[in-house]
Amino acid sequence: MLKIKKSMLIVFAFILSFTALQLDPPSVSALPPGTPSKSEAQSQLNSLTVKSEGPMTGYSRDEFPHWIGQGNGCDTRQIVLQRDADYYSGDCPVTSGKWYSYFDGVIVYSPSEIDIDHVVPMAEAWRSGASSWTTEQRRAFANDLNGPQLIAVTASVNRSKGDQDPSTWQPPRTGARCAYAKWWINTKYRWDLHLQSSEKTALQTMLNGCVY
Repeated sequence: MLKIKKSMLIVFAFILSFTALQLDPPSVSALPPGTPSKSEAQSQLNSLTVKSEGPMTGYSRDEFPHWIGQGNGCDTRQIVLQRDADYYSGDCPVTSGKWYSYFDGVIVYSPSEIDIDHVVPMAEAWRSGASSWTTEQRRAFANDLNGPQLIAVTASVNRSKGDQDPSTWQPPRTGARCAYAKWWINTKYRWDLHLQSSEKTALQTMLNGCVY
């Protein structure tokens, strides 16, 4: 009887340890802060103003001063490189590390292969209301570390996106589209930017595909 009980305890302990392994997910790269739930994103999307895009007249990237100093010799780019890395070497600048590019599923080890993507591009923001902002507002937008507006991705996927909105560009990795829609919606909501009809339709389609 004692042997049977001991065997049962061993089996039970094995089951517990196996279950713990299943419930403990593998480590993943950090993602931008402030990702809303599906219901929150839906509410935010519903509240956004739909109107035609404004012109690009007067636009320049210089109108959005970016990669400003964040203290301790670090600028915004370096902060995001550190935040989104699985691991990294060097403080500012970061000299090497490992990054999982969420949009295309590519792993890279050199910061030179990484761009810091503005989820809502600066040119898109300009067409959606930022043309009337002050330089200080545009600087804050371009260096927004408080919400899901900045993410480290491969230079190639960032440049394929350019300044397109979700009606003409979505992450090539389909598993990234739910979060991408949430980040886009949340950024436009927090910064009081409008969106066009085709953009809203594309966002709604992606949001519909979210589980939570």
